[in-house]
Amino acid sequence: MTDHPTPPPRQEGDPDTTGHVWDGIEEFDNPMPRWWLWCFYLTIVWGVAYSIAYPAWPLVSSATSGLLGFSTRSEVAEEIAAAQIANEGVNLQLASTELTEIADNPELASYATSAGAAVFRTWCSQCHGSGAAGVQASGYPNLLDDDWLWGGDIESIHLTIAHGIRNEDDPDARYSEMPAYGDIFEPEEIEQVANYVMTLSGNTPVDASKVEAGAELFYDNCSACHGEEGLGMTELGAPNLADAIWLYGGDYDTIMETVTYSRYGVMPPWTQRLSEAEIRAVAVYVHQLGGGE
Repeated sequence: MTDHPTPPPRQEGDPDTTGHVWDGIEEFDNPMPRWWLWCFYLTIVWGVAYSIAYPAWPLVSSATSGLLGFSTRSEVAEEIAAAQIANEGVNLQLASTELTEIADNPELASYATSAGAAVFRTWCSQCHGSGAAGVQASGYPNLLDDDWLWGGDIESIHLTIAHGIRNEDDPDARYSEMPAYGDIFEPEEIEQVANYVMTLSGNTPVDASKVEAGAELFYDNCSACHGEEGLGMTELGAPNLADAIWLYGGDYDTIMETVTYSRYGVMPPWTQRLSEAEIRAVAVYVHQLGGGE
């Protein structure tokens, strides 16, 4: 058996112990400091008072509102309303100024760029990316380059943002539709066109023997929209096939899929969610990113 050390004798004036002994060490039963206890009691009182005065206790679909009726949501709403009032004048100016003349007013252009950046990050970055570089091979265009399906001047960008593309919510939406040539061509003909399209952007075709036949098919069926040289037409939203910039990808398999099934990208109209000043602001922002015409 192990002998446990005997606690040292207690001195006169020592407080009572808790009765615990470990290796000959006893634990005094000292009370908590008064200042600590008062702080603890105050925190309890503060917590109860706070839960009464401010929103605190969760209910089924909301929370207790508190006697003071405080709400962070209402504070934010008030701040937004105040900012809108403060910017009302410049927003009216932005909405009434010709799009092509906004850049001639440095102060207005600076405001439009800053406001447009905020609008873009809120509403547009989900598809086009936070840096506006799009999502490669997913049909979301890169807004930083100089490749524009519907035109990259400020007025064209504004029209695209305002009414969207191929949506069912705006009768003025930009609209074009590529046929699904899988329902028109034979499989061999689709391969011929795909091989020819690869050569337009300088890529090496998978089967060079099919290029000549593909060129003839392209001229007869595709040049009406893409042009005889495959340079595209912004009036129809037909992409340039000769610049090596691809919305869905330019490899052979992807081109085969595009020719066979076509593509049908949709963009919502923003006139139903944004004010005219906000639409113009984001148009200015996108235009100045570097790819605007």
